[in-house]
Amino acid sequence: MQALAKRRVPKMFYDYADTGSWTQSTYRENEAALQRQKLRQRVARNIDNRSVKSTMIGREVAMPVALAPVGLTGMQHADGEILAAQAAEEFGIPFTLSTMSVCSIEDVAEHTKTPFWFQLYVMRDRGFSENLMQRATAADCSALVLTLDLQVLGQRHQDLKNGLSTPPKPQPSVLVDLAFKPFWCWNMLQTKRREFGNIHGHVAGVDDMSSLAEWTNSQFDPTLDWSSVEWVKKHWDRKLILKGINDVEDAKIAAGLGVDAIVVSNHGGRQLDGALASYDVLGDIVDAVGDKIEVHFDGGIRSGQDVFRAVAMGAHSTYIGRAYIYGLGAMGKAGVTKVLEMIHKELDVTMGLCGETDITNTGRHNLVL
Repeated sequence: MQALAKRRVPKMFYDYADTGSWTQSTYRENEAALQRQKLRQRVARNIDNRSVKSTMIGREVAMPVALAPVGLTGMQHADGEILAAQAAEEFGIPFTLSTMSVCSIEDVAEHTKTPFWFQLYVMRDRGFSENLMQRATAADCSALVLTLDLQVLGQRHQDLKNGLSTPPKPQPSVLVDLAFKPFWCWNMLQTKRREFGNIHGHVAGVDDMSSLAEWTNSQFDPTLDWSSVEWVKKHWDRKLILKGINDVEDAKIAAGLGVDAIVVSNHGGRQLDGALASYDVLGDIVDAVGDKIEVHFDGGIRSGQDVFRAVAMGAHSTYIGRAYIYGLGAMGKAGVTKVLEMIHKELDVTMGLCGETDITNTGRHNLVL
């Protein structure tokens, strides 16, 4: 899926999803940390009638996986957020829409039946952030995922080199690249959604929506702190998840705020390069707050085996970002479904070979520690 997506998706958008900040060491380490974790193989156990069904913040899910919020998903494939949301809905897992999506909250709500989740970036313009929450409520979003680790944008060299923008600027290098991406171009010509759908037409005083870096640098709020979580809670009365926790002390603070879950995450290695891999801090965070709050995990998952590792280490559930983005870029909605099917099968088989029949019974006894 990754190889096919790389051939079909324009370079600036493929690189946007598939690279990290600065030297990309944390991006690479997220995957490597999971691969270092070995599993205990158990034999001569009855592993018939296996189930990987679980729950996430009270919602029943087909497996402990949700689709993570990914900005510019609609540039990986035309109407990408709608297609991914439909695939997740049909599979029985949550979909999380990014603030920086191409398809708007209303677009996704119009094309799905099951309530999805909305990820919020708190902007300097708190009125705009409040309006986003009101729109998410009107669209019947059942949970808000508040991202805490993007007060300023980590430098992503490839985005600067590629001149990332949506829609793409008609520069010679971009036009040459697009000439070799007929699948992407044909699909993009069939849709009217090519800008930041949650922002375009909703922001006063901002005229140029083409530059992601310009928007983020001018509008993301560097004053975001723990008191901002309380502000969000005053405007949001449904499930609330805090994303971007990568330190035990922060996890303890977050667990005391009365939210429903935290996501152990370093933004996919796209913010602080040199930060610990998410998996390397997961165990300590679970030990510190796992009895007080649901601990979710994000970062480096590329297979059902990775999902098993995270759940066995103590995560209540997991999120995938790049994994489903590869499927979307490669084959659209069918590609997302195929990725979910692969992860589900890998998770089921791995669980069985570790001697378990119910994903909710896995634990560190299944790992070589």
